[in-house]
Amino acid sequence: MPFKFPFDSFRPIAGEASIDIDKPIHDVFSFIGEHFFDNYPKWAQEVVEFEPLDGKQVFVGAKAKQVRKNSGAEVESAFEITEYQPFIKLIFQGVTAPYRHSYLLENGKEAEPTRLTFRFELLELEVFMRPFEKLIRAAIEEGAENTVENIKNLISVECN
Repeated sequence: MPFKFPFDSFRPIAGEASIDIDKPIHDVFSFIGEHFFDNYPKWAQEVVEFEPLDGKQVFVGAKAKQVRKNSGAEVESAFEITEYQPFIKLIFQGVTAPYRHSYLLENGKEAEPTRLTFRFELLELEVFMRPFEKLIRAAIEEGAENTVENIKNLISVECN
């Protein structure tokens, strides 16, 4: 009889946060989507090195390399834009590490703010890390909250 762990290393751990930004959806998407390669290191403050690998044009398949400082350790990864739909979403996924970032935009009527939802998914977790899943999820959720706050603050300053 095979031994079965109570943990599934391929079950994603995700965190999500939403925020309303008092700017038109075009301005918010321009900042996040169209100028992603310029602005991403501004709101992802843990990124200490960042390099677009296919120029600064944003398109499905565009790749970038980053070094993030996580708990004092520097972690390098490459990612690829997997979905890009103007005024609706930008999604990228790790090529060298199992993660996904999603930026989703919604807007009701003209005078209403734009709703930004950011979702981070850790697509795999080593079996030995599964006992710490709740702590990891809490850290991911805190990071998602910080991300939307950072984006809102930057857009408020830079899109006046």
